[in-house]
Amino acid sequence: MGMMSEFKDFIAKGNVMDLAVGVIIGAAFGKIVSSLVEDVITPALLTPALKAAQLENIEQLKTDGGILYGKFLAATIGFIVIAFVIFLLVKGVNGMRKKEEAAPAAPPAPTNEEKLLMEIRDALKNR
Repeated sequence: MGMMSEFKDFIAKGNVMDLAVGVIIGAAFGKIVSSLVEDVITPALLTPALKAAQLENIEQLKTDGGILYGKFLAATIGFIVIAFVIFLLVKGVNGMRKKEEAAPAAPPAPTNEEKLLMEIRDALKNR
């Protein structure tokens, strides 16, 4: 029963749950970004080039030797867009953190006059 108890403690820890939520949201976000790349950006940017090459899909691009470089090009465009979106997310989160950290600073240390007045006050209280 000790192993099951340890496993329960491991699963119940916040870090494991946060990681699980992150993976699930990441998978869903990946589908959104993939759709953005494949269905919006790639056609919008490459439609004129594909029409000039008489192709319907970027993945059909190939050299005269039969090397399919279109798949590589599509994957590269997808990577760049995903990296840019992640960059924007991290930049936004870092911006929010900086605002949180900009909390008011600690009050300055008392001046010599204030220290002297505090000593006088304390001395008068002790009389």
